[in-house]
Amino acid sequence: MKIDSIKIKNFRGYKDETKIELNDLTVFVGKNDIGKSTILEALDIFFNDGKGVIKLDKTDVNVRGKKEEDLDIEISVCFSELPEKIIIDSTVETSLQDEFMLNADGQLEVIKRYKNGGAAKVFIKAKHPTNGKCAELLLKKNSDLKKIIKSENIECENQTVNAEMRKAIWNKFSDDLQQDVIEIDASKEDAKKIWEKLSNYLPTYSLFQSDRKNSDGDDEIQDPLKTAVKQILSDTELQATLAEVATEVENKLKEVADRTLTKLREMDPAIAASLNPIIPSADSLKWQDVFKNVSISGDEDIPINKRGSGVKRLVLLNFFRAEAERHCQEQGNTGVIYAIEEPETSQHSDNQRILIEAFKTLASVANTQVILTTHSSYIVKQLQFTDLRLIKENEEGNKEILGVLPGQLQYPSLNEVNYIAFNEVTEEYHDELYSFIEFQGWKNSYIQGKPTRLYKRIGRNNSIIDEQKVLTEYIRHQIHHPENKNNPRYTREELKQSIDLMRTFIEQQSAAGIVEP
Repeated sequence: MKIDSIKIKNFRGYKDETKIELNDLTVFVGKNDIGKSTILEALDIFFNDGKGVIKLDKTDVNVRGKKEEDLDIEISVCFSELPEKIIIDSTVETSLQDEFMLNADGQLEVIKRYKNGGAAKVFIKAKHPTNGKCAELLLKKNSDLKKIIKSENIECENQTVNAEMRKAIWNKFSDDLQQDVIEIDASKEDAKKIWEKLSNYLPTYSLFQSDRKNSDGDDEIQDPLKTAVKQILSDTELQATLAEVATEVENKLKEVADRTLTKLREMDPAIAASLNPIIPSADSLKWQDVFKNVSISGDEDIPINKRGSGVKRLVLLNFFRAEAERHCQEQGNTGVIYAIEEPETSQHSDNQRILIEAFKTLASVANTQVILTTHSSYIVKQLQFTDLRLIKENEEGNKEILGVLPGQLQYPSLNEVNYIAFNEVTEEYHDELYSFIEFQGWKNSYIQGKPTRLYKRIGRNNSIIDEQKVLTEYIRHQIHHPENKNNPRYTREELKQSIDLMRTFIEQQSAAGIVEP
């Protein structure tokens, strides 16, 4: 399974229901505190039920929602690339389609509602039979289904399997199912058991946070293998083996102690009587301490906790990836979702490039999705336009997730993304806007009526020619003729002013439907 979209409602900064569509690789951009991390954390709550990184509580209810006495947080996920067969009753295979558990778009849509930050109630939104004679079959027990089979005189050979009986009943009323989009309460009655089995088919979700601990004293940072030791030693079979070893050692120690005391009694019975060997029980042994010196070291055996913060984070990031994959394999889940906040943190631009290429490759693997947040304009420029989601706040204070980014240009521009998301003011973007205006034949209209300033141009034979230029042309000439030192250098504020003037002009021209003559 893969996530097709997520909907968030009344959770932190998201008051109204907000739908976010996800690709195999999805990167969220936007200003600080705009709600990028909230999306990743909502998914962690949804998939891991408080056993992951994020713990839900009542402070997560949207402030405006709380004032309106709306205390229900709602996080829903629509899944695509669904398994052809599933097992939700006994060991008999069925399908989501046969069970009428798909929504109007043919997707599995799971809704989780949390009352005031409490435990989740699970619902499946589906186009489902509502005919009273064959409705709510997923909620019914085996005995209830048998009663319907009997009362409606329905043929069903195997009445020990609920899936078979549901299928027979729905077949009976196939001409009058009265299907409608409803919410099936998967927290209720026998549907709860079905949800428990169905949830095993969901992908594994792992969140790597940008503010993850990064001190030398933190076990995970000090060396990822220390965490690996904990996980390895928690294996049930390995614990049984270690218990056998501990018991064998305990028995040998007792033999040695008994022989020693026997010999001591021969020399001094009183002292021997006062001694009693104390041997720790097998279950009290701290096996983790045996492996406390495991480490990953680099050149000249320098331990990882003594390396730079960028190297530590890079190693930890890949340890996170490896562990997410291991967890997915052990759980037998149908996919894995890597959610990583600000992978550029503490990374040189070369490493940023390597990381983003690694994430692109990772996202292309079957049953794998990668979700990132970033403040790096460098990373944005390594991506496809369709990979990006810009988070903005509209005039009403509600969040907007824009899959197709709103550019004043008539073609996709990653410089436009960086300007809107990060307020990145660059000469490259200035050139792009100017070239677009010039290409459209709008240059004369743009400069008309705007104030000018003196620009000293270098002519033939190094002569200086005084010209009057509007701010945009003044900057344009300075960008393309850095050898000319005869003019005061424009400021960043002036560069931004010129960019804003061009963006406004392009927007006005486009709105008026003015095109190249």
